[in-house]
Amino acid sequence: MFNYRQKRLVRTRARAAVLCLAGFLAGSAAAVAQQTPELPPEDVKKADELRRDMRRMMALARDQVFPALVNIEVITVRYWGGKERKGRAVGSGTIISPDGYVLTNYHVAENGKKYKCTLSDKQEISATLVGDDPLTDLAVLKLDLTELKDPGMPLPVARIGDSGELEIGDTVMAMGSPWALSRSVTRGSISNTERILSGTDDDAGEMRFDRDQRTGIFNRWIQHDAAINPGNSGGPLVNLKGEMIGVNTRGSLFGGNMGFAIPSNIARAVAADLIEHSDVPRSWYGFSLKSIKKTGLKEGVLVNSVVEDGPVDKADIEAGDIILKIDDEPVTIWYPEQIPPLLKELADREIGSTVRVTYTRDGKTAETEIVTEKLKHDRGEQAAFRAWGITAKEITERMARNRRLESTDGVLVSGVRSGSPAQLAEPALSRGDVIRSIDGEPVNQLDEFIDHYEEIMDRDELPEYLLVGFDRKGKSNITLLKPKPDKDEDPPREVAKAWIGVATQPIVKKLAKQLGHPDLLGFRVTRVYPGTLAADSDLKVGDIILELDGNKLKPRGMQDAGLFQRIIRKLDIDGQATLTVLRGDEQAKITLPLERTRLRQEEARRDNNRDFELVVREVTFFDRDERRWDKNVRGVLVQTVESAGWASLGGLRAGDLIQRIGDRKIRGIKSYRKAMEAVTEQQPERVVFVVLRGVRTYFQYIEPDWKPTTSDEDEQTDKNPDDEE
Repeated sequence: MFNYRQKRLVRTRARAAVLCLAGFLAGSAAAVAQQTPELPPEDVKKADELRRDMRRMMALARDQVFPALVNIEVITVRYWGGKERKGRAVGSGTIISPDGYVLTNYHVAENGKKYKCTLSDKQEISATLVGDDPLTDLAVLKLDLTELKDPGMPLPVARIGDSGELEIGDTVMAMGSPWALSRSVTRGSISNTERILSGTDDDAGEMRFDRDQRTGIFNRWIQHDAAINPGNSGGPLVNLKGEMIGVNTRGSLFGGNMGFAIPSNIARAVAADLIEHSDVPRSWYGFSLKSIKKTGLKEGVLVNSVVEDGPVDKADIEAGDIILKIDDEPVTIWYPEQIPPLLKELADREIGSTVRVTYTRDGKTAETEIVTEKLKHDRGEQAAFRAWGITAKEITERMARNRRLESTDGVLVSGVRSGSPAQLAEPALSRGDVIRSIDGEPVNQLDEFIDHYEEIMDRDELPEYLLVGFDRKGKSNITLLKPKPDKDEDPPREVAKAWIGVATQPIVKKLAKQLGHPDLLGFRVTRVYPGTLAADSDLKVGDIILELDGNKLKPRGMQDAGLFQRIIRKLDIDGQATLTVLRGDEQAKITLPLERTRLRQEEARRDNNRDFELVVREVTFFDRDERRWDKNVRGVLVQTVESAGWASLGGLRAGDLIQRIGDRKIRGIKSYRKAMEAVTEQQPERVVFVVLRGVRTYFQYIEPDWKPTTSDEDEQTDKNPDDEE
C-alpha cells in the first residue's frame, strides 16, 4: 500500500530532483548563451520586422471574420423516458450574408425550439432555423433583424474561401465560444486536408448521431491543431487571407489538440441549398462502396452492400460487383479517402436522372442504367403524449429497414414514462413497439396518431379504456390503455399523533461499550427542537434515553433509528411520558408532556406550475430547523426546476425560498398560487422573483414566452398551521 510516509518521501526526493534539474538547465542555458554568437543587428531588425508582419497579417485575417462570429444558445426539446424534456445547448456560428443567415453545425441546432444569437457587439438577437443537413452536420439559422438596435446598420459578414487551396502546414485560426464563454481565437496549422472518420468498414466515413441518423458521408475533414473545445462547434476556421475555409465541428476524441472542420467548399454548397430549399436535394442509389486497396483488384470500386428495392437493386447490381465506369468515365478507388468525393458527386446529380454503369461480376463485364431517386431523411419527427406517458416518432424508410419492418405504417414508441397509463397497460407498451391502431382506427403516420390523441383527450367524457394495437418483434398484439391524464395531488397527510420534539440516534452494543456502559442501550438525543415542549423540559443534547414509561429501549441497529418516535406515536397526544435518561454516569427520570406531530417534508403541499415548469412546496417545521430560520422567514421552497424551462432560464434553483413575486409577498402556498394566477392573467414581459438562497437574497428576472395554455390542475386549499397567513 502506498502510505503517507512513502508519499512524503517521494515528494521530498522529487523536489530535490527538480531543484537539481533546474540548476543544470540554468547552467546549460548560460553555457549555450556563451557559445552562441549574437546575430548581426541587421538580422535582428529583419527578424523583428518579420514578427511584426506576421502579427499584422494575423490581425488582419482575424478582423475579417471575428466580427461575424456569433454565440448561439439553443433551447432544445428531446424525447426520452416517455417525456418531452427541455435542455440548453451552446455553440458558435458565422454570419455569411447581409440578410442575417448564420452557418453552424447541425448538432448545435439539433432539436432546437428557440435560438438566441449574441453578436460581436453583445446584442442578443432571436433566430429561426432555416434548414439543417445531418448528413454533413451543417445548419443555417436566420437572425431576426427587426430586433437590432439599429436595423439600418449593416451586419458584419464573413467571406467564404476555397478550401481546395489548403495545404498541409498552412496556418489557420479557429474561432468560437468554448465552454459557453465569450468569443475566442486559437491558432494552429493544417495537418491533413482529407481526413475521414469512420467506425465502419464501408470506407464511406459514415458516423451516426444515433441508431438511425448518419453523418459525415460526404465529408473529408480538415484536420488541424487549433484548439477545439465544446462550444466551438459551428465556428469558422479561418486562413491568413481572412477567409472562412472550414466549419469547426469536433475536437479529438482521444485527447490532444486535434480538431476537425468541414471544408468550406462543402459548407458553401449546403448553405446555398438550405437557404433556397430548407433542405439539400440529393439523389439516392441504395448502395455502399469500398475501396479496392485490400482486394487484389487493379481497377474499379467494390459494391459493398445493396439496399433491397433501391435504385441499384432495381438496376440488377449486386453486392460484390466491381463498378468500372460511371457514364463512360473510368472509376478506380484505391483508398477510403476517395469514397466521400465520389458519393458526393453521385448524390449531387439531379434526382431522377439516369446513370450508366459498367461493372464486372464473376469475370464478366456488363452495363446497366440506374435511375436515381430522392434521398429521404434518415430519422422521423417525434412527439410526446403526456396524458398517456409515451413519446413516439414517425417511421422512415431507413428506420423500417434497420428494424426489418414490413412497412413505414404506424408510429415507433421511443419511450414510456414509469407509472404512466402506457406503462400500466396490460400488456404494457414499451420502447420499440410499433403502434398500428387505436380503437380499431388505423394509425399510418405520426400526424394521424396526434389527431387521434387530441380528439380523444378533447372529449367531454374520456373512455375508460382504449384498445391499442401494436407490433412487437414481428408479433401483432393488443392492449388496453386507460387514457386518463395525470393529476397533481398533494401527498397524503398522516393523522396527528403524539410526539416529543427531539431528534435521536440509536445507541447499540458497540457504541454503548465505547461510551463505557456496555449494558445500557437506548437513544441518544442529537437535537432538542426549539419552540417545542421538549425544549421547556430538562432534556439535553447528549442524553441517552434508556427507558420510556419504565420500559427498556433496546435498538438492534441503525434500522431501528425511528423506533423511539414510533413508540411515542402510540401514546395519547394529550398525555405525558416519563423518560429514564443517562447523563454522564448518572441516571435521571424526566417527565414531560406530549404534543402533536409536526408536518413532515414529504407531507408538504405542492404546486406544479406547468407554464414556468416549476414545482414548489410549503415550508415545514423541519425546514425551518435545518436552515435555522425563525418564524419571520416565510415563502415557498423550490423543489424541482425543469431544465431550460422559464424558471430555469431565469436562474431559479431547487432549494431556493421564494419570498416575493413582483410586488406580492409570498407567505405560503396560498399566497404563492394567488401571485402566480395574477402573473398568468397579466402575462407581463418580465417577472421578478425574490428568493433566499443560503444567507443571501437574489433577484431573479424571468422572461416568459407566453402562449395560450390550458390547465387540468385542481386548486388545493388544505391549511398548514406552520405556513399560511
